Amino acid sequence: MAGDSDKPVDESKSFMGIPEAQFVEDVDTFMTKEDNANAQDVIRRLDEQLNKYKFMEVHLQARRKKLKSQIPDIKSSLQIVKEMKTRKDTAEVIETRFLLSDQVYMKANIPPTDRVCLWLGANVMLEYGLEEAEGLLSKNLGNATKNLTQVEHDLDFLRNQCTTTEVTMARIYNWDVKRRRAQKATADDTPKEKERGKDDK
Repeated sequence: MAGDSDKPVDESKSFMGIPEAQFVEDVDTFMTKEDNANAQDVIRRLDEQLNKYKFMEVHLQARRKKLKSQIPDIKSSLQIVKEMKTRKDTAEVIETRFLLSDQVYMKANIPPTDRVCLWLGANVMLEYGLEEAEGLLSKNLGNATKNLTQVEHDLDFLRNQCTTTEVTMARIYNWDVKRRRAQKATADDTPKEKERGKDDK
């Protein structure tokens, strides 16, 4: 999927390849299909599909939340690296504060340097030159921003699929209620017709 994510997609498509919900134009025609003989089975199948959409929505919301927290951190790190680049050939010390624990910061003085250590995740930290660090952070920022855009697009897409599926379920349910009432009315009318026939004799 990495290569596919770079390709532009139609507004009606998903970056993650989420299947599109079928919009039923004609319920009568739809219910004549071989797989749709029983309305309750069709509604149950659509409900399972809706639950899958809801599960994917929760997953994407968690991913969006993570990306929204990562992007400010990457921007802050990139800004610091750029500031260090401008001062690396001077004797000026950078005064800053670093996070010691939750809501606890400590003052620090950073002497001019051309090296910096970056956290890569999974308790891994590597040392980079300032140019290399700036390139890596810029690339990470671009990827995170693009991923956030794609996730938000897929969330909108998922909401549309949920709405389409719910509308289809409601229409099939109403169709089934109408069909049952018509069958009941026909069954109730049959004895009356027989009674009339006997009276005529």
